[in-house]
Amino acid sequence: MALERDTERAAQLILQAHHAVALTGAGHSTPSGIPDFRSPGSGLWEKANPMVVASIFAFRLQPQAFYDWIRPLAKLMLEAKPNPAHHALAELEEMGLLQAVITQNIDGLHQAAGSHRVLELHGHMREATCVRCYKVVPAQPLINRFLEDGQMPLCDQCGGVMKPNVILFGEQLPIAVLNEANREAELCDLMLVAGSSLEVSPAANLPFIAYQHGAKLIIVNYQDTYLDAQAAVVIHADVAEVLPCIVEKVKEGVSVNVTVPLPE
Repeated sequence: MALERDTERAAQLILQAHHAVALTGAGHSTPSGIPDFRSPGSGLWEKANPMVVASIFAFRLQPQAFYDWIRPLAKLMLEAKPNPAHHALAELEEMGLLQAVITQNIDGLHQAAGSHRVLELHGHMREATCVRCYKVVPAQPLINRFLEDGQMPLCDQCGGVMKPNVILFGEQLPIAVLNEANREAELCDLMLVAGSSLEVSPAANLPFIAYQHGAKLIIVNYQDTYLDAQAAVVIHADVAEVLPCIVEKVKEGVSVNVTVPLPE
């Protein structure tokens, strides 16, 4: 009953919003088979020190260590398909009810599901850049070759190491994307947080910025977040089950064109 009430309330908030945006984290892609970073027992950082394998400082000193670490994860990302949570957000955008998806994920699954306006705070795997001459190339051929032989990809122009265009620890986020995400946080009147523990800044600050500017928050995440007490709706459950339910209730509200009172 509580889940039914909460999904109905979330649907009503979406229907009443004038400018809704979503913020997604690693938990949005775990139903697609991509592990997150901090879940007890399965998080990637339980098995590796991020400053040793996933920082820009470590990459420049020992790039092969980064590639050894990311090899199985890259394979999972290439094989992953969008899950129902990805499709739910794409459907909300298609209905004109979601203005943007701000994501901490680098897997490209939002675009694969059909979302068009995706702000990738932590970069993506579509391109790679040479750390020596800064040549930018499509990453897919490099990744395919790397998955076959395990050797870190080198620049065909200068021989430097190629780095995927993902943001490592110690690197600044892409400023244009971050500025756009901040603008969305200030403009929106509703932010749907899905699959993020809100522990990594500056992404974790965006819902707070939205809340400070008067937006309502919907949080769907297994673990608690620091903003649960401020959110209008909090659902601690699987995003791949909850978001499609919310979208179905949104469709019901659209089909009857009636705004019912929010449940107490």
